[in-house]
Amino acid sequence: MKTKTYLEELRTKSIAELNEDLVAAKKELFNLRFQNATNQLDNTSRIKEVRKNIARIQTVISAQSK
Repeated sequence: MKTKTYLEELRTKSIAELNEDLVAAKKELFNLRFQNATNQLDNTSRIKEVRKNIARIQTVISAQSK
């Protein structure tokens, strides 16, 4: 259910807002990978979740730009 509401929220945003979200998600992914490499990350499943969110954002951007 959470992903459906997240997708609906993404679809209501403009492309500029989506690009900002994409940059923020990529920064978060970088930080998570860095924490994982230094053994500071407790919840490793968060990396997978952020990667999927990046893909969702990119999909919505490509659908709106057509």
